[in-house]
Amino acid sequence: MHATFWQARWARNEIGFHAQEVNPYLQRHWPALGVPGEARVLVPLCGKSLDLAWLAAQGWRVLGVEVAQKAIEDFFREHQLQAQMSREGAFKVYRSGSLEIYCGDFFALTAQQLSDCRVFYDRAALIALPAEMRVRYAAHLRRVLPPDCQGLLVTLDYEQAQMQGPPFAVSEREVQSLFAEQWQLALLEAREVLGENDKFLQRGLQRLDERVYRLGARV
Repeated sequence: MHATFWQARWARNEIGFHAQEVNPYLQRHWPALGVPGEARVLVPLCGKSLDLAWLAAQGWRVLGVEVAQKAIEDFFREHQLQAQMSREGAFKVYRSGSLEIYCGDFFALTAQQLSDCRVFYDRAALIALPAEMRVRYAAHLRRVLPPDCQGLLVTLDYEQAQMQGPPFAVSEREVQSLFAEQWQLALLEAREVLGENDKFLQRGLQRLDERVYRLGARV
């Protein structure tokens, strides 16, 4: 899924993936991470997620990364925030208070830009990428985030042959393969949610599992 794919989806307003509420897993499990006050939080492939505003409202400094400029402009307009714009390396940066969103390619992020990030939150980044890009994504996360960084990861899992992604199916085995060597993994919650998602039933799925993981720094 390259930049032009997502930019076209936003341009056509084909954004069924955009959640209309703050993610309940984020609200339920974030406190247990013990993230220090005013820590900087990375949110990859953030779109215009309401989770960004929720995190900022709790007192954290939020750094979103999004390739579609329309998504970023929609976010600030819908939250009635006036963003200041600047350049940061390969990115156009929108800032308002403790919120900033980098417009550009996630894979252009550098370790210097994320040197003060203490945690990342991924609800829709990993599952938005095809298999070969998921490998690259996991490797880049570990490369650019500080060694003591931790994370909260939400995945979907289903029979990939029954539906063409995105969102893509990411199994528990794949999560282990992608992250277990570099992070301490803990499964926090797993739910079968097909009955709550009519659009996936209509697309022919027979199973839909959501899983939530904590990724802790290896010491």
